[in-house]
Amino acid sequence: MAKQNKQVGQLRIIAGSWRGRKLSIAEVEGLRPTPDRVRETIFNWLQPFIGSARCLDLFSGSGALGFEAASRGAEQVTLVELNRSAVKKLSENQALLRAENCYIEHQSAQQFLASNTLKYDIVFIDPPYNADLWTEIGRLLVERETLIDGAHIYLECSSKSDLPKLPEHWQLIKDKKAGEVRYCLFLNDVGETV
Repeated sequence: MAKQNKQVGQLRIIAGSWRGRKLSIAEVEGLRPTPDRVRETIFNWLQPFIGSARCLDLFSGSGALGFEAASRGAEQVTLVELNRSAVKKLSENQALLRAENCYIEHQSAQQFLASNTLKYDIVFIDPPYNADLWTEIGRLLVERETLIDGAHIYLECSSKSDLPKLPEHWQLIKDKKAGEVRYCLFLNDVGETV
Protein backbone atom coordinates (compact mmCIF):
# COMPACT_ATOMS: atom_id res chain seq x y z
CA MET A 1 0.00 0.00 0.00
CA ALA A 2 1.36 3.44 -0.90
CA LYS A 3 2.37 5.71 1.98
CA GLN A 4 0.38 8.90 2.37
CA ASN A 5 2.29 12.18 2.21
CA LYS A 6 3.34 13.19 5.71
CA GLN A 7 2.84 16.89 5.03
CA VAL A 8 -0.25 17.25 2.92
CA GLY A 9 -0.32 20.86 1.85
CA GLN A 10 3.46 21.45 1.81
CA LEU A 11 6.48 20.58 -0.26
CA ARG A 12 10.17 21.14 0.36
CA ILE A 13 12.77 22.34 -2.13
CA ILE A 14 15.47 19.66 -2.00
CA ALA A 15 18.59 21.43 -3.30
CA GLY A 16 20.00 24.58 -4.81
CA SER A 17 19.61 28.22 -3.81
CA TRP A 18 16.22 27.61 -2.11
CA ARG A 19 17.23 24.33 -0.45
CA GLY A 20 15.04 23.49 2.52
CA ARG A 21 12.40 26.15 1.75
CA LYS A 22 8.88 24.89 2.37
CA LEU A 23 6.12 25.88 0.00
CA SER A 24 2.41 25.51 0.59
CA ILE A 25 0.32 23.56 -1.91
CA ALA A 26 -3.23 24.29 -3.04
CA GLU A 27 -5.84 21.80 -1.84
CA VAL A 28 -6.89 20.60 -5.29
CA GLU A 29 -8.44 17.19 -5.94
CA GLY A 30 -6.04 14.94 -7.84
CA LEU A 31 -2.99 17.17 -7.23
CA ARG A 32 -0.03 14.87 -6.48
CA PRO A 33 3.27 16.61 -5.98
CA THR A 34 6.20 14.49 -7.13
CA PRO A 35 7.56 12.79 -3.98
CA ASP A 36 10.89 14.00 -2.58
CA ARG A 37 12.83 10.83 -3.36
CA VAL A 38 11.54 10.76 -6.95
CA ARG A 39 12.40 14.45 -7.38
CA GLU A 40 15.87 13.82 -6.00
CA THR A 41 16.45 11.05 -8.56
CA ILE A 42 15.06 13.12 -11.45
CA PHE A 43 17.30 16.06 -10.68
CA ASN A 44 20.32 13.80 -10.23
CA TRP A 45 19.61 12.67 -13.81
CA LEU A 46 19.19 16.26 -15.00
CA GLN A 47 22.01 17.88 -13.01
CA PRO A 48 24.47 18.01 -15.96
CA PHE A 49 21.85 19.82 -18.07
CA ILE A 50 19.91 22.05 -15.65
CA GLY A 51 22.34 24.97 -15.35
CA SER A 52 21.22 27.81 -17.64
CA ALA A 53 18.48 25.60 -19.13
CA ARG A 54 15.11 26.88 -20.28
CA CYS A 55 12.53 24.60 -18.61
CA LEU A 56 8.83 24.04 -19.24
CA ASP A 57 6.71 22.54 -16.46
CA LEU A 58 3.43 21.49 -18.06
CA PHE A 59 0.62 20.57 -15.63
CA SER A 60 2.74 22.20 -12.93
CA GLY A 61 0.21 21.75 -10.12
CA SER A 62 2.23 22.32 -6.94
CA GLY A 63 5.24 23.65 -8.86
CA ALA A 64 7.46 20.99 -7.24
CA LEU A 65 9.37 20.30 -10.47
CA GLY A 66 9.50 23.86 -11.83
CA PHE A 67 10.60 25.54 -8.58
CA GLU A 68 13.15 22.77 -7.95
CA ALA A 69 14.60 23.35 -11.45
CA ALA A 70 14.83 27.09 -10.79
CA SER A 71 16.46 26.50 -7.41
CA ARG A 72 19.08 24.33 -9.08
CA GLY A 73 20.13 26.95 -11.61
CA ALA A 74 17.70 26.81 -14.54
CA GLU A 75 17.84 30.11 -16.41
CA GLN A 76 14.11 30.28 -17.01
CA VAL A 77 11.15 28.16 -15.92
CA THR A 78 7.64 28.40 -17.35
CA LEU A 79 4.98 26.80 -15.14
CA VAL A 80 1.74 26.02 -16.97
CA GLU A 81 -1.36 25.23 -14.90
CA LEU A 82 -5.09 25.39 -15.63
CA ASN A 83 -6.57 25.11 -12.11
CA ARG A 84 -7.27 28.57 -10.67
CA SER A 85 -6.51 27.61 -7.03
CA ALA A 86 -3.22 25.97 -8.01
CA VAL A 87 -2.24 29.04 -10.06
CA LYS A 88 -2.97 31.32 -7.09
CA LYS A 89 -0.71 29.21 -4.86
CA LEU A 90 2.01 29.06 -7.54
CA SER A 91 1.94 32.88 -7.72
CA GLU A 92 2.19 33.16 -3.91
CA ASN A 93 5.16 30.76 -3.89
CA GLN A 94 6.81 32.62 -6.76
CA ALA A 95 6.55 35.85 -4.73
CA LEU A 96 7.77 34.15 -1.54
CA LEU A 97 10.87 32.82 -3.33
CA ARG A 98 11.34 36.04 -5.33
CA ALA A 99 11.58 33.70 -8.31
CA GLU A 100 12.04 36.29 -11.04
CA ASN A 101 13.10 33.62 -13.54
CA CYS A 102 9.80 31.73 -13.12
CA TYR A 103 6.78 32.58 -15.27
CA ILE A 104 3.30 31.27 -14.51
CA GLU A 105 0.84 30.66 -17.34
CA HIS A 106 -2.81 30.18 -16.32
CA GLN A 107 -4.05 28.02 -19.19
CA SER A 108 -4.16 24.42 -20.35
CA ALA A 109 -0.99 22.77 -21.63
CA GLN A 110 -2.63 22.51 -25.06
CA GLN A 111 -3.48 26.24 -25.14
CA PHE A 112 0.03 27.15 -24.07
CA LEU A 113 1.67 24.94 -26.71
CA ALA A 114 -0.63 26.28 -29.43
CA SER A 115 0.66 29.83 -28.91
CA ASN A 116 4.19 29.28 -27.57
CA THR A 117 7.13 30.40 -29.73
CA LEU A 118 10.05 29.50 -27.41
CA LYS A 119 12.17 26.35 -27.51
CA TYR A 120 12.96 24.47 -24.30
CA ASP A 121 15.91 22.40 -23.07
CA ILE A 122 13.94 20.46 -20.45
CA VAL A 123 10.20 19.70 -20.35
CA PHE A 124 8.30 18.11 -17.46
CA ILE A 125 5.11 16.22 -18.39
CA ASP A 126 3.08 15.08 -15.38
CA PRO A 127 -0.62 15.34 -16.27
CA PRO A 128 -3.50 13.90 -14.22
CA TYR A 129 -3.21 10.15 -14.86
CA ASN A 130 -6.92 9.72 -15.69
CA ALA A 131 -6.76 12.43 -18.39
CA ASP A 132 -4.43 10.28 -20.56
CA LEU A 133 -2.81 13.31 -22.22
CA TRP A 134 0.79 12.08 -22.71
CA THR A 135 0.42 11.13 -26.39
CA GLU A 136 -1.39 14.36 -27.31
CA ILE A 137 1.16 16.53 -25.47
CA GLY A 138 4.09 14.66 -27.03
CA ARG A 139 2.61 15.22 -30.49
CA LEU A 140 2.02 18.93 -29.81
CA LEU A 141 5.57 19.42 -28.48
CA VAL A 142 6.90 18.02 -31.78
CA GLU A 143 4.40 19.76 -34.08
CA ARG A 144 4.99 23.15 -32.42
CA GLU A 145 8.80 22.62 -32.48
CA THR A 146 8.93 23.34 -28.75
CA LEU A 147 12.04 21.23 -28.01
CA ILE A 148 15.66 21.98 -28.83
CA ASP A 149 17.62 19.15 -30.47
CA GLY A 150 18.89 17.10 -27.55
CA ALA A 151 16.20 18.34 -25.14
CA HIS A 152 15.36 16.17 -22.14
CA ILE A 153 11.74 15.23 -21.49
CA TYR A 154 10.65 14.02 -18.07
CA LEU A 155 7.44 12.01 -18.02
CA GLU A 156 5.52 10.73 -15.02
CA CYS A 157 2.69 8.20 -15.25
CA SER A 158 1.10 5.38 -13.28
CA SER A 159 3.40 2.46 -12.48
CA LYS A 160 0.46 0.16 -13.31
CA SER A 161 0.33 1.25 -16.96
CA ASP A 162 2.46 0.73 -20.02
CA LEU A 163 4.29 3.75 -21.35
CA PRO A 164 2.04 5.87 -23.56
CA LYS A 165 2.66 6.19 -27.29
CA LEU A 166 5.23 8.95 -27.73
CA PRO A 167 7.15 10.47 -30.63
CA GLU A 168 9.42 7.84 -32.21
CA HIS A 169 12.55 9.98 -31.96
CA TRP A 170 12.18 10.36 -28.17
CA GLN A 171 14.82 7.99 -26.87
CA LEU A 172 14.11 6.47 -23.43
CA ILE A 173 17.27 6.90 -21.33
CA LYS A 174 16.00 6.40 -17.73
CA ASP A 175 13.01 4.45 -16.44
CA LYS A 176 12.17 3.80 -12.77
CA LYS A 177 9.20 3.00 -10.54
CA ALA A 178 8.47 4.08 -6.98
CA GLY A 179 5.18 2.88 -5.53
CA GLU A 180 2.35 4.17 -7.72
CA VAL A 181 4.68 6.30 -9.86
CA ARG A 182 6.59 5.43 -13.01
CA TYR A 183 9.02 8.14 -14.01
CA CYS A 184 11.11 8.30 -17.15
CA LEU A 185 13.57 10.54 -18.90
CA PHE A 186 13.67 10.83 -22.67
CA LEU A 187 16.10 12.49 -25.04
CA ASN A 188 14.79 14.39 -28.05
CA ASP A 189 17.10 12.58 -30.44
CA VAL A 190 16.60 14.02 -33.91
CA GLY A 191 19.52 12.06 -35.31
CA GLU A 192 22.23 14.70 -35.07
CA THR A 193 25.31 14.03 -33.00
CA VAL A 194 26.17 16.53 -30.33
